[in-house]
Amino acid sequence: MGASFLITLREGLEISLVLAILISYLVKSDRRSDIADVWRGSALAAGMCIIGGIAFHIFVGEFEGKAEQFIEGTIAILAASVLTWMIFWMRNHARNMGADLRAQVDAATTRKALVTIAFVAVFREGLETVLFLISAETANASGTSVVIGGLIGLAIAAVLGRLVYLGGNKIKLSTFFNVTGALLILFAAGLFGKFFHEYRELFGFESGWLFDSTWNIKSGAFAEGTFYDFMKGFFGWVKDPERIRLISYFAYLLPVSYLFLRGPRPSDAPKA
Repeated sequence: MGASFLITLREGLEISLVLAILISYLVKSDRRSDIADVWRGSALAAGMCIIGGIAFHIFVGEFEGKAEQFIEGTIAILAASVLTWMIFWMRNHARNMGADLRAQVDAATTRKALVTIAFVAVFREGLETVLFLISAETANASGTSVVIGGLIGLAIAAVLGRLVYLGGNKIKLSTFFNVTGALLILFAAGLFGKFFHEYRELFGFESGWLFDSTWNIKSGAFAEGTFYDFMKGFFGWVKDPERIRLISYFAYLLPVSYLFLRGPRPSDAPKA
């Protein structure tokens, strides 16, 4: 639940920011009649993402054994890769996002073009959200908690997006994205470790130093219950991790955290 909440909160806020920028610029440009086209494009994108997510969830649930291990491992590494790219892209380009969107609106001289801009922006974030939620569910094995956490995150994101729209540029979001980015790096590290776990099972590696358990906690909060489910879904914690899973976790976490905390170099920052 914690992972899905954070995912939809962050992704939902990005969607809310995009819509707030588009709508506020249309209002300032005296194009209020075009706002409906933004909502049409957004609704179409959201509907397609929901349908696609449900279909893929049903599709994945049909598989067992080796096929399930392959799919879950592949989803985990894809989600970790996209999540990492998203975190760094947002950090480097958040300042110019508004200017880019306003330029696209200026170039959109037809209603169809404006619908397309809103659709593409929401659809991209929606697909990322679907991928991350599916990863959170396979990691936590609790579809209900994923849905509940996701809905709560979306509701709060919608409220924050409304506040951003009303407050204009007075609300600073850099701290929010920095904190959630750091937390999502921990989530991505868990997915990276899960990838090695699933593929170890897929290829049948059952013995050897790399594949033996680092520890095995048999009871208590770190072995079962709600807290364990939260730690497993959010941070990738398991009660009996193989050494390869633990090594891969930190092999991802340490360098990515360093690069994130270091911040972009002057040559990496987007030019005005």
